Amino acid sequence: MLDSSLNELDYHALNAMLNLYDADGNIRFDADRMAARQYFLQHVNQNTVFFHSLDEKLGYLVAEGYYEEAVLDQYTKNFMREIWDAAYARKFRFPTFLGAFKYYTSYTLKTRDGQRYLERYEDRVVMTALALARGDEALAMSFMEEMLAGRFQPATPTFLNAGKQSRGELISCFLLRLEDNMESIGRGINSALQLSKRGGGVALLLTNIREHGAPIKGIENQSSGVIPVMKLLEDSFSYANQLGARQGAGAVYLNAHHPDIMRFLDTKRENADEKIRIKTLSLGVVIPDITFELAKKNADMYLFSPHDVEKIYGVPFSEIPVTEKYAEMVDDKRIRKSKVNAREFFQTIAEIQFESGYPYVMFEDTVNRMNPIDGRINMSNLCSEILQVNEASEFNHDLSYSHLGTDISCNLGSLNIARTMDGKDLGRTVGAAIRALTAVSELSAIDSVPSVRRGNDESHAIGLGQMNLHGFLAREHIHYGSPEGVEFTSVYFAAVAYHAIRTSCDLAQERKATFKGFEASGYASGTFFDKYTDRDWLPESERVQALFDGISLPTRDDWLALKADVMKHGMFNRNLQAVPPTGSISYINNSTSSIHPIVSKIEIRKEGKIGRVYYPAAFMNNENLEYYRDAYEIGAEALIDTYAAATEHVDQGLSLTLFFPADATTRDINRAQIYAWKKGIKTIYYVRLRQEALEGTEVQGCVSCTL
Repeated sequence: MLDSSLNELDYHALNAMLNLYDADGNIRFDADRMAARQYFLQHVNQNTVFFHSLDEKLGYLVAEGYYEEAVLDQYTKNFMREIWDAAYARKFRFPTFLGAFKYYTSYTLKTRDGQRYLERYEDRVVMTALALARGDEALAMSFMEEMLAGRFQPATPTFLNAGKQSRGELISCFLLRLEDNMESIGRGINSALQLSKRGGGVALLLTNIREHGAPIKGIENQSSGVIPVMKLLEDSFSYANQLGARQGAGAVYLNAHHPDIMRFLDTKRENADEKIRIKTLSLGVVIPDITFELAKKNADMYLFSPHDVEKIYGVPFSEIPVTEKYAEMVDDKRIRKSKVNAREFFQTIAEIQFESGYPYVMFEDTVNRMNPIDGRINMSNLCSEILQVNEASEFNHDLSYSHLGTDISCNLGSLNIARTMDGKDLGRTVGAAIRALTAVSELSAIDSVPSVRRGNDESHAIGLGQMNLHGFLAREHIHYGSPEGVEFTSVYFAAVAYHAIRTSCDLAQERKATFKGFEASGYASGTFFDKYTDRDWLPESERVQALFDGISLPTRDDWLALKADVMKHGMFNRNLQAVPPTGSISYINNSTSSIHPIVSKIEIRKEGKIGRVYYPAAFMNNENLEYYRDAYEIGAEALIDTYAAATEHVDQGLSLTLFFPADATTRDINRAQIYAWKKGIKTIYYVRLRQEALEGTEVQGCVSCTL
């Protein structure tokens, strides 16, 4: 029990006690719970605008231009009272100080001077539900219940902006492709600026741009290659800083067999020349299977001129399956080529990851083998979980479109695995989440970048994520990465996939429409379903069976029926799942981030003027600490095994960060990447080495996914 004298401490001091042990050597979780209570008593309640009734509050917020009147006009006054009463009847409380602090500093509606609060958590949940339900009362009530119970949480831009009159976009992550001409590069930079000023993180594909020294209009040694384009993009993201709130965030992806690949990687070296050094732009490398096969043989890997490849094959380099065409391109004397040793290439990647955490890695052939959609995936996003097909645009000399292609936006939200399991009805929760994310897609129209709008309008692509895997497993006394932990992950993600596809099929029937290109997909042919109809994906061990007690799981017969329905009626959403590196939404949901293991039992975050804030891992207490080994202790292989079990059932990607102890070597990083490739992992996000510290671990999140 806490000493009564601690009632006199402020919430910041109480929260800081998480970093101190009591006389018996225990972590002071009770101090943090008191910090959350004191935060309301000492700060929130005193700075919240009081209204006598719901009618008064809504009337004021609409009249003063805070709430979007069109959202509320879709519902009767009686229903609005009903949904608000139901929300407040749940008596929601934040279990941690950081959860409450993060909500009130980053999400809730404030007066225009930023000094007073106009919403409680329940208000933000209800307004989000009303905005996404678009007048459907039953759906609005369902969304409210799923969010307030903590089972479903929309991503930051949706939860922050929904229902507000002056708001940003509901989506925050975009992927653009660049072609090998000045018009595409110019338009791409403009699009990056447009998206950045709206708060979006943007990834761009550089694979198709001709290499340094390539000819232009037949004149040799004229091209400057990809690095000047990277510098232009870095400056653009720095300039588009959202009214000084934060710098724009960007990433660039390049195929491993592009002639500029070694220069590309060198831009992240600590001792790189300032003329080429890239400081804030994130780097990603697209690696086909052939690169690993060449490294295994200790052979050279050839790098191919994108300009020549496009001339000979009639399609951009990014559309070429390099593994399949590699020998053919090596033998073709019309293609300019150079070479580096394949092992030297992987060694360079490991060295730079050792120094900077970059580059991200996308295993190109794995991604495309597992892609049920017609077309080629050639890049990922700023957090490496979005994997979708794109289409090139073509431009006139004035940068207008002569052919409007498709670029990609990320419509994200995540389930809290622990709360979803507690709810016992996966179908209900997944179904509500898919419908909410579909609404995000349909309510979004990025007119400033027509290729993004077209891609979103035609695909209805969404990305349902997950969080709190480690918290759930630890609560149930299962070690992360154990056989039981991996088995649970596989069964859970298979069930989520079933219900996501079922809901998308239902939407296709309701809307009498499918995503563009459905007829050419593995869903339409039925081949996608083979692995689910050839065997059951049900728990085998008694321990995992017990976890799913009372929860209905799809059987092989259920999958067969779903296959028949999808082949007959189609699907509304081209893409359904993507697991991002959840940040702020994890804290307000009392979750461990994404499906990663924790990085520390007590995380330390730097939060603006308040300074250090401490966050205890979800469900942790002084009796179950042994189940909270951190990512550095658990090791890369157990982490990869867990992600591989989930990857099998996720149509897009998962943000997988690899963690290594402080004494790790580049050889350890190489081994882990080879293991990940062999296990069927699609992408690798950051590589992190433990920085030894006296206190907990300071955590940073993906810029585009967090606040």
